[in-house]
Amino acid sequence: MKLPRRQFLRIAGAAAAAPALPRFAAALDYPTRPVRLIVGYAPAGATDIVARLMGQWLSDRLGQPFIIENRAGAANNIATEAVANAPADGYTLLLVNPANAINATLYDNLNFNFLRDIAPLAGIIRVPNVMEVNPAVPANTVPEFIAYAKANPGKINMGSGGSGTSVHMSGELLKMMTGVHMVHVPYRGAAPAVTDLIGGQIQIVFDNLPGSIAYIRAGKLRALAVTTTTRSEALPDVPTVAEFVPGYEASAWFGLGVPRNTPAEIVARLNKEINAGLADPRLKSRLIDLGGAVIAGSPAEFGKLVAAETEKWAKVVKFSGAKPE
Repeated sequence: MKLPRRQFLRIAGAAAAAPALPRFAAALDYPTRPVRLIVGYAPAGATDIVARLMGQWLSDRLGQPFIIENRAGAANNIATEAVANAPADGYTLLLVNPANAINATLYDNLNFNFLRDIAPLAGIIRVPNVMEVNPAVPANTVPEFIAYAKANPGKINMGSGGSGTSVHMSGELLKMMTGVHMVHVPYRGAAPAVTDLIGGQIQIVFDNLPGSIAYIRAGKLRALAVTTTTRSEALPDVPTVAEFVPGYEASAWFGLGVPRNTPAEIVARLNKEINAGLADPRLKSRLIDLGGAVIAGSPAEFGKLVAAETEKWAKVVKFSGAKPE
């Protein structure tokens, strides 16, 4: 039987749309079961705190638990690979941070391509690192420190939370832009580096602000500058490195990603709820208490930030000659 053209087109259109209906319905109902939010670090650090704050917000808004799953190791690569290989259904999220951008160049043989395999959801917060010295170091400003370091080449020990971390790369960026020579001393985490900085075993650390602010306020460490382009509300009297070294910028930023090919409707839903959280006075206040500023926006805007950071840190990794530990 030959169908009239109009009827044929109507049936054909309905048939073509049919496969999309289950996905659209699933997106409308999402989530119908607990969601995993994977963090590549141990509990209690700044990355974990950000994940738990946002996870609780999403749990309350969407009516399902967002379970924080800490998969520490390999500088965040274990967590990233787990999400890259997870089903693209919106039930596995990744806490994205600068390590993802740095590792793209630092590691030669990753089993994933971060920019290709992780789709951006939204940014959450950008946190300064803080250029801090032991009070015995005879420098109260960035120019004084640069002069002191140039007068004492090879005698300044710069601690970090490990080779290739944002704490390490922040110092390497200063070296690249000013020509100062500092000896990198990697630790298994930023906390023991800060402990040795207080004890005088090393002279400088570019730590994430939340991990050091209490020591700075107590006078146990001297903050010379923050690494973002604008001053931190948490330390308003501390200048930025860029005030003395134009163009310098380094920071710890956090956001969320999902496996590539996650349905666009689910990505849009999560992005909407994340941005609602960043606009909520209570959650925003708790995030700002970490010493940073929220970075709300679309998935495309967060993706642009991540791509730019990946390109930027590739140059610093190559300059430093850093290798995975």
